[in-house]
Amino acid sequence: MDLRVPGPTPIPDEVLEAGARQMINHRGPEFDELISSLSAGAKTVFATGNDVLFLSASGTGGLEAAVTNVLSPGERTAVVSVGLFGDRVVQIAEAYGADVLRVPFPEGSAADPSIVGAALRSEPGIKTVFVTHNETSTGVVNDLAALSGVIKGDLDRTLVVDGISSIASIPCPVDDLGIDIAVSSSQKGWMTPPGLTMVSVSPRAWDSIRTAKMPRFYFDLSMARDSMKKGQTPWTPALSVMYALKEGVRLLLEEGLDNVYSRHRRVGALARDRARAMGLELFADGSHASDTVTALRLPKDVEWKVLSDSLRTTHSVVVAGGQGALSGKLCRIGHLGWVTEQDIARTMDSIEDVLATIRSKRAVPSRGT
Repeated sequence: MDLRVPGPTPIPDEVLEAGARQMINHRGPEFDELISSLSAGAKTVFATGNDVLFLSASGTGGLEAAVTNVLSPGERTAVVSVGLFGDRVVQIAEAYGADVLRVPFPEGSAADPSIVGAALRSEPGIKTVFVTHNETSTGVVNDLAALSGVIKGDLDRTLVVDGISSIASIPCPVDDLGIDIAVSSSQKGWMTPPGLTMVSVSPRAWDSIRTAKMPRFYFDLSMARDSMKKGQTPWTPALSVMYALKEGVRLLLEEGLDNVYSRHRRVGALARDRARAMGLELFADGSHASDTVTALRLPKDVEWKVLSDSLRTTHSVVVAGGQGALSGKLCRIGHLGWVTEQDIARTMDSIEDVLATIRSKRAVPSRGT
């Protein structure tokens, strides 16, 4: 089965084999060696000298950690949202009692730095701003450099970035962009099973964490940092995923990060070009289309379930549909992690064949007419 959803992503055999290793004592020297190696590799991929912590959770757990560690109940904060996952940060922050200024943009569009800047200038009391780098629900990638230039350079606010589906696939140099907290997750570009989230924390973010008052326990980043100093995690870690991640990082660095980013640019461009050639409409603004997921508007004469079921049964291809209000309206093709141009060419061939079959069946007159 060809898995072409925006996560979890296909896993190389070497990574699968690494994850099948026997358990070790997570309070012993072997684990100290493992987490030290992971930390060094993750810092290279994040392009940061900041602390990088490991939490046994999905990406949403990493976002919850970011929210609860830097904010206090009742604190005014801003969330820049271009889709479902930006809105998820709003939901998390409000669930813990934050007072959220939502800075929304139409689905399919990227965030406009000038609008973000104007919204923040109108609220000088806001200290922390949350931004999604790559919105997989719509296939949009935000111009993080431009947004950081406003949020950090002009306004000097603390910047928290959801890099779950960008880091390890799309350039996201944490230190160069001045990102204070960045979150990524193992099941995306890292070519690893779900279950591990990575959080980088800057000195400025640690200052916020020291004064933040939101309740936290399992996701307490200070406890995670204290444990890291001893070569441990506060709680029992997802050891198998950590074994796998170590191999995934090795493969990323062996390929070379610039080559990884170039490969994703090529497969993203191929998916978009093939879609246009079929007469399909990209949901994302072309200037901000993601290189990790392509979102296509479903033609009016094609039902999502028919397309999805046909791809699965006739071509063994699994793609994703729309989410939330876009359910039944989009086809989303994931092309991040362990993926090549040949993989995406086969996926687009399959979509083209299924669309032709669906339309040919409708064109055949019924008996008796």
